[in-house]
Amino acid sequence: MSLTEEILSQLPGDVLGGLRRADSILKSIRENTAPIPTVVKQSQQALGVVDWDVIICGGTLGILIGCALAVRGLRVALLERGILRGREQEWNISRQELEVFVELNLLTEAELTRAIATEYNPARVKFPDGAAVWVNDVLNIGVDPVYLLATLKTKFLAAGGELLENIPFQQAVVHPDGVIVNNQYKGKLLLDAMGNLSPITQQARQGKKPDALCLVVGSCAQGFPENNSGDILLSFTSLQHQCQYFWEAFPARDGRTTYLFTYMDAHPQRLSLEDLFTEYLRLLPEYQGVELQQLKFQRALFGFFPSYRQSPLQTPWHRILPVGDSSGNQSPLSFGGFGAMVRHLKRLTIGISEALQTEQLSAKALALLQPYQPSLSVTWLFQKAMSVGVNQTIPPQQINQLLSAVFQEMQQLGTPVLKPFLQDIVQFSALTQTLVKTGLNHPVLVAKIIPQVGLINLLDWLVHYSNLGFYSALSSMTPILEPGIKNLSSTQQYYWHRWVDAWRFGSGADYDHIC
Repeated sequence: MSLTEEILSQLPGDVLGGLRRADSILKSIRENTAPIPTVVKQSQQALGVVDWDVIICGGTLGILIGCALAVRGLRVALLERGILRGREQEWNISRQELEVFVELNLLTEAELTRAIATEYNPARVKFPDGAAVWVNDVLNIGVDPVYLLATLKTKFLAAGGELLENIPFQQAVVHPDGVIVNNQYKGKLLLDAMGNLSPITQQARQGKKPDALCLVVGSCAQGFPENNSGDILLSFTSLQHQCQYFWEAFPARDGRTTYLFTYMDAHPQRLSLEDLFTEYLRLLPEYQGVELQQLKFQRALFGFFPSYRQSPLQTPWHRILPVGDSSGNQSPLSFGGFGAMVRHLKRLTIGISEALQTEQLSAKALALLQPYQPSLSVTWLFQKAMSVGVNQTIPPQQINQLLSAVFQEMQQLGTPVLKPFLQDIVQFSALTQTLVKTGLNHPVLVAKIIPQVGLINLLDWLVHYSNLGFYSALSSMTPILEPGIKNLSSTQQYYWHRWVDAWRFGSGADYDHIC
């Protein structure tokens, strides 16, 4: 029995089986053998009377947008394949980002405070042979998903929402005047919140392999030396198995959570999740200064996150909108999930409400709710610089050396440059300052990156970088243009508001609201 099998078999539930089932899905994605679902069909017949304004499929994070829409007075039905409840694993986020729950009347200040399980400061960014960079108030809050989802579930039901548990999504038929789900539930709009393995998303992408993958494994355990700080991004090894390993660590209510993650392409020869978990257990003692025998494991964590250059996803169907991980609206550097959903929660709540009010439910109109965002697209080059091809040869410490240099320069430029990036928000001014300073002070390191990422990728990045600057200019001009918008029709205002949102989020200007 391997060490991974030994440790995972001690945990409640079939954790090892779950890991291997995830690996089986991962293998089918890498080998491109997964069948393409055909769960969405279209009909030219009128549906007639509908029961709901919005039907949401996928409850774990769908309850966030579902509750927000129900509180605004919309008729919402939420389908969840099991029982809607949060897992014991804490969700890490920054305190300011959570204020959206109060702004949207989803939680009171008291309820929000109770939802916070842990809070710590500071957090560290560290690479071999480089000084540690310390920051405060970034991913320093651990939210209790059990309490949060239970509270939102109660609010959702009180607002008139209907929760349909133990009802998995099977199919949707789009009609000219509505959409029917599972041949039973009729609504004006379907929101797909089923995650990156959603059958709707898979059908829309027509079997396209992910352009990149992020593999994550970890655990929550007791027995570590006392440590009230965290790690956001840390590396202490050179390339291993053609992967650069990165670590995260957070204090948790019932121990300490540690993650190992790495970026890669979708080549079939890459490490499996079980392989990576073996690496995690091998390196964890060195990382945390503790022997495995001293630890009492509470739970194991694992997953993979596919990323596509063509994101956020815009489906070909009317009346269907992917949200959260289904849409791919997170950058290829982040894990998506809770943080990505929270960041876009207010924008989507208002936008979906306006789309329903103005009957802008065509594929073209809904696409504006998941627009092109250069602030996301520019991060593809960063992902390439933090990974290496399966047959590519680079110096073993090249990635570490580059990242160490970049973060040292960002630290010198100050919090306005460093902090947004660590919250997965890229801004034109901060990025430009970092690029110029790094290029001037470390020209050799920067030159080495060009053959690693490839000239074509670099030229593609320059287009998105230019668009980032253009969107920043448009976003800054919005207040000047706003007064004339009052004379537009409600439909015209819908389109104007979507453009403003695209400029704001596409330039990273939404950070000004959460900082």
